[in-house]
Amino acid sequence: MSIIHDIFSGSPFGPLVEHTKKVHECVEVVRPLMEALAHENYLEIHNLQDKVSKLEYEADLLKQEIRSRLPRRFFLPVDKSELDSFLRCQDKIADRVEDLAVILTIRNTVIHHDLIDDFFGFVDQIFQVTGSLLSAAVELNNLAEVSFGGAEAQVVLDLIDSLGEEEWKADRMARSLSKKLYSLEGEIDPTTIIFHEKILLALGSIANEAENAGDMLRMMIVK
Repeated sequence: MSIIHDIFSGSPFGPLVEHTKKVHECVEVVRPLMEALAHENYLEIHNLQDKVSKLEYEADLLKQEIRSRLPRRFFLPVDKSELDSFLRCQDKIADRVEDLAVILTIRNTVIHHDLIDDFFGFVDQIFQVTGSLLSAAVELNNLAEVSFGGAEAQVVLDLIDSLGEEEWKADRMARSLSKKLYSLEGEIDPTTIIFHEKILLALGSIANEAENAGDMLRMMIVK
């Protein structure tokens, strides 16, 4: 019997948690990708891009299975459309990680030495955002047991508030990093600046999609 069949033997919330964890596995590859870039290890970037692609595909399989089974379930504490929207938000996080990995394979870009620490600070902050989402989403099973209410719901809402604050910090760091990037125009050629900016935007989009997923989870609780 397949693993996917096993995890779908009961409530759909267990599979949603599994999907969340798989998406976060994608996010966990972001720092190794950036470390490979910082060390100009372009072969490793390609290897990691393959890893992200495989993880994203595995997340897609879970997503498709969840969607195929949701219409068969009629007694849920939340609307099926809300679960599907949350699933779609989560899926976009994995997509954005894959976008980043692809960008890094397009060109052997060298990160300016004055920006390396800032980029890694930004990566760590993004992980704070996605980590907050993971902590909230893994409570889906418990939330379902209490019909998305009570003290358990408040715990998750507090986690989502934390997620929003961490994403706000990520936005500020992105703006600061962008300003620092353009202050180095005299030292960095225009094409390299463009790729620095592409990398910055791709990283920021991961945090943005995590916030969107958190907002969707909030809507399921406070509706």
